[in-house]
Amino acid sequence: MFEGFTRQRLTVSDTEINLVTAGDGPPLLLLHGYPQSHIMWHKVASRLAKKFTLVIPDLRGYGDSGIPESDDDHYNYSKRATAKDQVEVMELLGHTQFMVCGHDRGGRVAHRMTLDYPKKILKICVLDIVPTYRIFADADQDLATKYWHWFFLIQKSPVPETMISNSLEFYLRTQFGAWGHAEGAITEEAFSEYLRCFKNENVVHATCEDYRAGASIDLEHDRVDLDVKISCPMLALWGALGAMHKRYDVVNVWKERASRVGGRAIESGHFIPEEAPDDIIDSFLEFFTNGK
Repeated sequence: MFEGFTRQRLTVSDTEINLVTAGDGPPLLLLHGYPQSHIMWHKVASRLAKKFTLVIPDLRGYGDSGIPESDDDHYNYSKRATAKDQVEVMELLGHTQFMVCGHDRGGRVAHRMTLDYPKKILKICVLDIVPTYRIFADADQDLATKYWHWFFLIQKSPVPETMISNSLEFYLRTQFGAWGHAEGAITEEAFSEYLRCFKNENVVHATCEDYRAGASIDLEHDRVDLDVKISCPMLALWGALGAMHKRYDVVNVWKERASRVGGRAIESGHFIPEEAPDDIIDSFLEFFTNGK
């Protein structure tokens, strides 16, 4: 995977970020979700690199990136801290302005990044999410059933960490099976990478901290910015076979938080770049190369 890409490890303010880069064209930052790493982009990266300068990192605490110490208020795993990492990565690579797409947790990082650094982000795409604040505001029995892991992972350490690590492969295969809807879309090669990283108990803890931040300090940051809209062009894509499609009018939800947003459902479950890579490539080429 990622043949022809350059592998790097860059030092930012308070951690190190593992990443791959390649391509020629306008810079495009791709951010992964849970429980994954930069590997989730492996089916689309080579083709996108023909049109874009791709930067594909592991988020702090995920994959092979650094694992900052957790803290009582979970700030070290807040979307603000994680977004800052990636802005610094782009600056180190010489990209003062760039486009970004994030899937799942990476989409939440991209959302925060666009609010905190509006002059740096030229366009944003999010995959299979609505704003975190809206998720918690709408919490009901149906949401708690479909998004049960949100409420499991935020429990006090080391409860979820211990339970995950004690049945790690079963846990990961169950998550990919439940959220995905294309058999075999998560290749064994990719799954082996996800499993390898989660065998590090510090990664398991860090990813729980990501969710703990999402249920605490991220909401505080979001509450301050509820009246602030994303000003750059925005694209929202989501899986037509997943929970997001069943619960939300996704584009209209994002219109509450963005001035210029469009989007559509893709015939896919949650893991869209791995389940429907051709649709992702077509959508990216249309959105990110359009001058509007």
